[in-house]
Amino acid sequence: MVNNSIDIVPGSIVYSQITKKEREKDKFLTESVLALQISGQLTLETSSQRISTKGGDILLVRKHQLAKFTKTPLPGEDYKIIFILLSEDTLRKYALENQIETRQKYNGKRNIFIPQNEFLQGFFQSLIPYADKPQARITKKLGLLKVMEALELLLYSRPELNAFLFDFSEPHKIDLEKFMLSNFHFNVPVEKFARLTGRSLAAFKRDFQKTFDVSPRQWLQDKRLTEARYLIEKKSKKSSAIYLDLGFESLSHFSNSFKQKYGVAPTKLLVRRNR
Repeated sequence: MVNNSIDIVPGSIVYSQITKKEREKDKFLTESVLALQISGQLTLETSSQRISTKGGDILLVRKHQLAKFTKTPLPGEDYKIIFILLSEDTLRKYALENQIETRQKYNGKRNIFIPQNEFLQGFFQSLIPYADKPQARITKKLGLLKVMEALELLLYSRPELNAFLFDFSEPHKIDLEKFMLSNFHFNVPVEKFARLTGRSLAAFKRDFQKTFDVSPRQWLQDKRLTEARYLIEKKSKKSSAIYLDLGFESLSHFSNSFKQKYGVAPTKLLVRRNR
């Protein structure tokens, strides 16, 4: 099995190749990402979208999201991708150098397929030799130039993405109940939920207690288990098919928590349902 991840430019440009399907841990995206799917398939799931890429697709993913990633090699081809992390420092530098001002908060699509064009395709192709020869490190200066080049080409083809890229505002305070009901299945620290609702951790816990009359950790556990029981009883889902989707670390953790709450193992509940 091949599982390679090469930093073409440390912290900025990464090449990844795998030969076996892999599901990453749930992530809180702190930076926007521009990616070229070379081969295989990437499935991205957020609270509002489920999208899949194929070879040749270019995808722009916005920061400040909770996301699940599944990487899948396809018959006859490995999973290969190159992605560029668009850090806030780099974007601010670009905005200053090019006198870009974006006062309007971005409220558009958070994950965008970029129509194929020969300029961006050519740019990504120029990075592949560095992935093939990882010893040929790009210097820090050249690495920054490469990221800036990607931004130039992206905005050349899609100038309307200014607001997407250069909105530096923090997440505003949003409806906590609505957000949590849409995102409870993401397995991330409570601190990440707090940030995405525009609150400090202390304010989040205080508002959460007022809204749900229980602590965040207890509510998350109960909500996930309630959803699990529904999927098993009403949809005949197996534990192995749902525990990751519901934010549990492992199948054993899920099974033990389920039995502790309901007094029966999820496998036995499924057997009863199918009788």
